[in-house]
Amino acid sequence: MSPAFGAMEVEHYSKGVLLEPFVHQVGGHSCVLRFNDTTICKPLIQREHQFYETLPTEMRKFTPQYEGVVSVSFEEDEDGNLCLIAYPLNEDHDNLENLDNSDCEPKSKLLRWTNKKTMLLENEKIPKEWVRQHRKEEKMKNHKLEEEFEWLKKSEVLYYTVEKKGNVSSQFKHHNPWSMKCHQQQLQRMKENAKHRNQYKFILLENLTSRYEVPCVLDLKMGTRQHGDDASEEKKANQIRKCQQSTSAVIGVRVCGMQVYQAGTGQLMFMNKYHGRKLSVQGFKEALYQFFHNGKYLRRELFESVIKKLTELKSVLEKQESYRFYSSSLLIIYDGKERQEVAVDSDPEDLEDLSEESSDESAGAYAYKPAASTVDVRMIDFAHTTCKYYGEDSVVHEGQDTGYVFGLQNLIDIIKEIRDESSE
Repeated sequence: MSPAFGAMEVEHYSKGVLLEPFVHQVGGHSCVLRFNDTTICKPLIQREHQFYETLPTEMRKFTPQYEGVVSVSFEEDEDGNLCLIAYPLNEDHDNLENLDNSDCEPKSKLLRWTNKKTMLLENEKIPKEWVRQHRKEEKMKNHKLEEEFEWLKKSEVLYYTVEKKGNVSSQFKHHNPWSMKCHQQQLQRMKENAKHRNQYKFILLENLTSRYEVPCVLDLKMGTRQHGDDASEEKKANQIRKCQQSTSAVIGVRVCGMQVYQAGTGQLMFMNKYHGRKLSVQGFKEALYQFFHNGKYLRRELFESVIKKLTELKSVLEKQESYRFYSSSLLIIYDGKERQEVAVDSDPEDLEDLSEESSDESAGAYAYKPAASTVDVRMIDFAHTTCKYYGEDSVVHEGQDTGYVFGLQNLIDIIKEIRDESSE
């Protein structure tokens, strides 16, 4: 039993865990699902699984914690709603076929979360006229969903108002359009394969947003090359074109997704990968500025911590012999909840610790300094990662991943520019 199951009741887990959309997924095309408060899961891809089981010790602090594997079934509840249920992986499941999302495109881009009785289509005893009518209705639904998806692509920067009732974090459900799109695509993939099999392996990983009340998430596609060594000529050409037409080729990094809480308006701002691909280097810099701005002020207190962690990660990756992190992303996460300002006695010792903006004369006998803010930097998505230790790879690389390191250095430089310009 993996560590993820130790904290939960075995009896409850034996009955299965309902997987829900992970609402803080802002990029990527592989479906990420919520297993519990501290754990997420995603379809197991053998190469990524191998990476997590063999990654160097010094890299562990910069990746999500690996927590095991589960068996996931595509099921229908008593109301006819399609859902994904996770069960413990046992000996009967050891030979399950892996679901590889990297090249598996659904026939229809979207599928409704509540789509009743679709499994009945496989039953030959159903009258043909009913099946024909059902398929016609499904086609109309899918066409409408295709239109919604096209609207989502065109609406590359979206604002959603968070309701002012109760805890801010409790209002996040169903706000993130990207996570819902990925979830619906996953249901479609599994629905199309339901006749042949109905169990899949999913990998369990640490939920990096669990310690934040209002997670602000930036997903950056790293490196100057995105295609894996095993990519088809068509996919290779497609990935090269995307890099050449974006900031990836110029600075080795591009925006793949963003979620920022705007404290001034109580809104969530989402930026998707389609917008990120269009940004110039200056536009990329402006997007970074926007990520650190909460609608009221720039979160300058985060800069030093981000720069420090990025610099440390760069140092770690420079020492990794043969690794190539093609199509991997880097997440930067912080809490969008407004800083709790604490009153301190304004004697000389305390005032030395105050920020410029809070140590003005109007503070009188008391001044205020922001509470400590935490920021996280983690690498994710290793479906196309390779290194010489994997053994079976036909292409073996030497030295560090220069494209990724190049992107990290440029990211550090741009954040330093924003920091320096904002303090002038």
